[in-house]
Amino acid sequence: MTDYIVTLNDTEQKAMEFVAFDVNEWIQHAAHERARVAIDEIVQLAIQKFLEAGESIPGSKDDIVATAFDRGWIKTAAERNAEILMNMPQAVQ
Repeated sequence: MTDYIVTLNDTEQKAMEFVAFDVNEWIQHAAHERARVAIDEIVQLAIQKFLEAGESIPGSKDDIVATAFDRGWIKTAAERNAEILMNMPQAVQ
């Protein structure tokens, strides 16, 4: 498990208090919900790969996501960005 720390300045804190009853709870919920959506996207893509390969599908979403990354079916945003930058034509000087 990984912990993240979010630092808000005074203005940001006040603004968040305007929209959220509990700022920490709101931030936690937002991160967990976005992760849930990403997990569902990865699972959907990975299931297609398992079916194409005629392989059985692991029994849990955690296992499906881990396998998708292990097999290179899914890459991190940083990895995808690095690939895009490597494939961009160099600027003419």
